[in-house]
Amino acid sequence: MVTPSSLNATLFGDEVDRIVAMGVTAINLLGISGSIRSKSTNTAILKTLQERLAGTATLSIIPLNDIPLYNADHDGDGIPSSVRSLKEAISSADGLVLCSPEYNYGTSGVLKNALDWASRPAYQSPLKGKPALIMTSSPGLTGGVRAHQQVRDTLISALGRVIACPQVVISNVYQKVENERLSDESSISFALEAISHLVQEVNLLRRAEARS
Repeated sequence: MVTPSSLNATLFGDEVDRIVAMGVTAINLLGISGSIRSKSTNTAILKTLQERLAGTATLSIIPLNDIPLYNADHDGDGIPSSVRSLKEAISSADGLVLCSPEYNYGTSGVLKNALDWASRPAYQSPLKGKPALIMTSSPGLTGGVRAHQQVRDTLISALGRVIACPQVVISNVYQKVENERLSDESSISFALEAISHLVQEVNLLRRAEARS
């Protein structure tokens, strides 16, 4: 049986050893779910990963329930407090893990709206240069791949540092979530492996900054 500790050892391996040897502070990741539904499968995926990352990185999850529709009239110094909190959370995180549903061949309005707020000011936003891992899920067979591409395009337009790795798309998600947690071990393993790429990218940037 695959356990959290064995997954960490298998997927992160030498990277964890390097972190410990260097005395580097813990890696803080921010999870953003593209659904505000109370029993969202995307939030369930993030909560599962949050629990499985113990000892390797921390994953905080920020809800988007209170983010208003983007309005340029309220951009700048007078942004809503919920938007300010979101942007501050993105700024302080070492990397992002975004998990989106697919609605009508695209990402959710909830997530796109939040990224629109976070992308301001243009080319100088908290998303600029921020390592970001994209995941999608869907009750269909494609696992939200079209939403995946839309989120990627949005992050790239904001100069985000999208992680290059095999796409994490979780199909038939309703059959893979039980008790508000992702229960399919192959999907969990695949997602954790992708997060290992995110961790490696964060450490690469840290080493580069230390040399500069």
